Amino acid sequence: MAKDAKPAKVVLLSGGNPQIPKGDGDAPVQAYIAAMPGWKQEVGARLDALIVKAVPKVTKAVRWNSPFYGLDGQGWFVSFHVLTRYVKVTFFKGAELDPPPPGFTAKSGEARWIDLYEGEFDQAQLAKWMKQAAKLPGWKP
Repeated sequence: MAKDAKPAKVVLLSGGNPQIPKGDGDAPVQAYIAAMPGWKQEVGARLDALIVKAVPKVTKAVRWNSPFYGLDGQGWFVSFHVLTRYVKVTFFKGAELDPPPPGFTAKSGEARWIDLYEGEFDQAQLAKWMKQAAKLPGWKP
């Protein structure tokens, strides 16, 4: 980038979700977090740090405008996504977690999620879920 060039402005999609190009590694995930609007940016940074601490060998990527976390050869175990009033944290095999995260529908299959609203962040429970989820076979699209 030229010395005087400004970084391209990130487009926020419906609900404020950052539109970040597909990419592997930490850089696209950090670009996504940096583009998260308002208080959600802190939630994204805290989630990222918590996942890295709970699962030190985690791999990262951005897919479908969301950060994905997994282990090499095992698949993805968690992702998060910005919505208008909250950040949705989805565990792809969440039905197998103890206790399972509260979010699901009749069509969710094994996926379970938790919606994090401003001021809500149960670090201890999230860390337990991250550690459990990383031990399960992950989602391979």
